Amino acid sequence: MQPVGPVPGLALEADQLACLEIRGGNRSAVYSAQMPALNAWVSCRPLPPATRGGDLYYMSVCSRGDIARVIIADVEGHGEDVSVVAGQLRRALRAHADDWDQSSLIRRLNDGFLKGPVEGQYATAFLLSLCASTGELLFTNAGHVPPLWYRAALRQWTLLEDRTPDAKVIADLPLGMIQGTDYTQTAVQLDPDDLLLLYTDGVNESYDDGGEQLGLDRLLEVARGLPIGSASAAGEALVAAVARFRGSAPPADDETVVALHHHPHPTP
Repeated sequence: MQPVGPVPGLALEADQLACLEIRGGNRSAVYSAQMPALNAWVSCRPLPPATRGGDLYYMSVCSRGDIARVIIADVEGHGEDVSVVAGQLRRALRAHADDWDQSSLIRRLNDGFLKGPVEGQYATAFLLSLCASTGELLFTNAGHVPPLWYRAALRQWTLLEDRTPDAKVIADLPLGMIQGTDYTQTAVQLDPDDLLLLYTDGVNESYDDGGEQLGLDRLLEVARGLPIGSASAAGEALVAAVARFRGSAPPADDETVVALHHHPHPTP
């Protein structure tokens, strides 16, 4: 897979995604991008010394230019095994670029793992689609850590979570566990200036030099101190806060953050 975006550091200007363009991967990258009604900032950091990690992210825009889609995934394995999964993700996103309903896409991804070259391989994933003209957000969580959501109208941070009515139903498992698994789609309304911070468990499962884990509760506390003016400001501050928490302890896993800022007018 070829690297995407300026790898050495943050781009001076945000790249604007064109219709049917798919941007992402699992290589080291830090850059900004624009999608319909969303400004994005990406930080993908494979665990050294690897240059390609198990974290995957992709962003796309549908052919009508009204739907922005983002997926972040944490795939078991590294290197070529993950590259195979990356190819599956890219092809699936392109095939379903015009579908507002995510059920066919997420089912295709799940079943693709079961037919993949690596037996028993699985991934957690979070998939979202935003309708630029209405601000409606549709998301599916396949066993992934919940994103951080800043609700501008309420001036508060929370976790973006769905609710499964019956805990006995086999739903929302990581990709590649059981063929035909059902996945819940949840719709919420984004307000202007809302922020979403998607991340992989290398962030919330960071350890400090005393062996204490950051955890979701402490991560939510960190979020409450983040700047809220832009995706890049919030994303950069989150990455820096996690590094401060670790202190002298090295990272133990790949770390990927995708920050999204909702602006009220679709990108031309």
